[in-house]
Amino acid sequence: MIEELNVKLDFGREICGELAAAESREWLVTNGIGGYASGTVAGVLTRRYHGLLMAALQPPLGRTLLLAKLDVMAEYDGIYPENGRFYPLFTNRWGAGYVEPDGYIYLNRFHLEGTTPVWTYAIGNALLEKRIWMQPGHNTTYIQYSLARATGPLTLEGKALVNYRDYHSTTMMTDWQPEITPINSGLRVQMFAGAAPLYLFSETAVFTPQFDWYEDFLLAVEEYRGQNDVEEDHFCAARMRVTLRPGEEVTIVASTEVAPNLDGGVAYLERQAYEAALLAQARTVHRVVMPPAIEQLVLAADQFVVQRPTPSDPDGRSLIAGYHWFSDWGRDTMIALPGLTLTTGRPDAAASILRTYAQFVDQGMIPNRFPDAGERPEYNTVDATLWYFQALRAYHAATGDDALLRDLFPILQEIVKWHVRGTRYNIHMDEADGLLFAGEPGVQLTWMDAKVDEWVVTSRIGKPVEINALWYNALRILAEFAAHLGEDGVEYAGLAEKVRAGYGRFWNEEMGYCYDVLDGLDGPDGSLRPNQLLAVSLPYSPLTAAQQRSVVDACSRHLLTAHGLRSLSPDDAAYIGHYGGDRYKRDGAYHQGTVWGWLIGPFVSAHLRVYNDPEQALTYIRPLLQHLAGHGLGSVSEIFDGDPPFTPRGCIAQAWSVAELLRVWQEIKERIE
Repeated sequence: MIEELNVKLDFGREICGELAAAESREWLVTNGIGGYASGTVAGVLTRRYHGLLMAALQPPLGRTLLLAKLDVMAEYDGIYPENGRFYPLFTNRWGAGYVEPDGYIYLNRFHLEGTTPVWTYAIGNALLEKRIWMQPGHNTTYIQYSLARATGPLTLEGKALVNYRDYHSTTMMTDWQPEITPINSGLRVQMFAGAAPLYLFSETAVFTPQFDWYEDFLLAVEEYRGQNDVEEDHFCAARMRVTLRPGEEVTIVASTEVAPNLDGGVAYLERQAYEAALLAQARTVHRVVMPPAIEQLVLAADQFVVQRPTPSDPDGRSLIAGYHWFSDWGRDTMIALPGLTLTTGRPDAAASILRTYAQFVDQGMIPNRFPDAGERPEYNTVDATLWYFQALRAYHAATGDDALLRDLFPILQEIVKWHVRGTRYNIHMDEADGLLFAGEPGVQLTWMDAKVDEWVVTSRIGKPVEINALWYNALRILAEFAAHLGEDGVEYAGLAEKVRAGYGRFWNEEMGYCYDVLDGLDGPDGSLRPNQLLAVSLPYSPLTAAQQRSVVDACSRHLLTAHGLRSLSPDDAAYIGHYGGDRYKRDGAYHQGTVWGWLIGPFVSAHLRVYNDPEQALTYIRPLLQHLAGHGLGSVSEIFDGDPPFTPRGCIAQAWSVAELLRVWQEIKERIE
């Protein structure tokens, strides 16, 4: 039943005390402008993307590591402070591979309060809690220690390890001449002239400037990913010291701002109120109580919604595709928009996103992505623009906002004109059958977009099956919008009918499912991939009822896993069931068998359309809800190995993975009701 959908995000020593288990689970907190803090339950850095303040200096991008770690030692014996013992509450893995110290052994419990990670350390008879969160809209991280139980004072001494580099990079000890300046309640740290300063504050802790490098932190996940730079150095800019008595707390504030709120208690209440408001908004959409797992997904959804100011709209919005390394991508944004905004009661955010991307339409295309360094947007995508129609349709169905629809209608018309007559990358409609052709050598245009140097792994030049399902739907949607607005939509309806007739070419009676690509360089591609599910899951299907059922059955038998769908059938000679190794190996497997979590959405929608069995549909999403406790805590991973046990890989939190779970949960719920 729906109300039973739950997940345990509360771990004891069975996880916390096992290094492999504790470092494979990662936490994430975000600030709504592209910045974040993230790390592992064990506290050991395993990625270049880990840190306590990864500030977005050019929101939502310009992500820069400022505070890497706060390594804290506790001094306590419970009775005789002058004879106290020292307990390291941090863990590091060094270049030679050894782990020292092993502070994770003192970790008694780890759990999430909303999205806030909470560590509980057992230090003798004392319990010390640590919380980390960020202030929405600000590059400000709070690290709070609370002495929940003790029989005497406990002293904390910490080392603030700082840096200043792009989040994709690593740092070796440099000749920087950091300027560390005492200020009221803290320190100002500027790593070199022109660098944005880092401010470290506390109302109760004392900071002492330091000038030491700590070398050779080994980043184990980067090593697994075959990266060249798997070790990193960090600069110790300060030491922190504070003594707590039972019931007392101390908050360390790391910020790019000169005057953030230093009251940790108030700041945390504000964070909790913010998340409570998110849940309250989501409840307005649903007529039943949201299960705990769905509430957690609602909070996860917020982590992807970010500000993207534009000259005409300083409050513009977009969606980060995934953490830790993606920016905002057009395709991911449009696929994820309904689940992340409409099912969570945030139509204003959806409208802002739609308006933001409308400003960047060029030659009938929305951007594929906005580069990290702020260069011009890239337009190498054939499907992002077609997904824009789907996102607007979902928005209008949820809100009835005719004003926005009327504003955007001329843009939709222009998009269709460009696609009919031809736009970038040989994207054009074939007059013979109405189908969209796309692609040219050296360019990746569909969502299967892995490219290494000049090698396009899955080029799919020709007429891809999902692109033409989207094209058919875009034309039907535009005709529908035209009728609603009192405009002439006859042309669009006629084109849609032509595409529907031409779509019959995709059907392969012998295989019992659709070709993946028609009119390609080597003829029709009969690879069994999940792309054809869109011809069943989208609102308008160009397939017969019997064909729809056959597609769902074929994908269910060969592609379905516990955590999504494989990108290629295991029976295919090109199938790769493990994702790992260097860039060539990883990208070579990315769409050649690797499981994608977001595809559970199209599969469930297609299954519901064919079988109308919501109780069975629930069984397909339960494993992914359980997965909330297994990789990126409280969120859903990007990809998984194609072979059992379907180990999570890639981003620990992916926008369309979260979004599609929320979207189909609502679809299932409505059918059960």
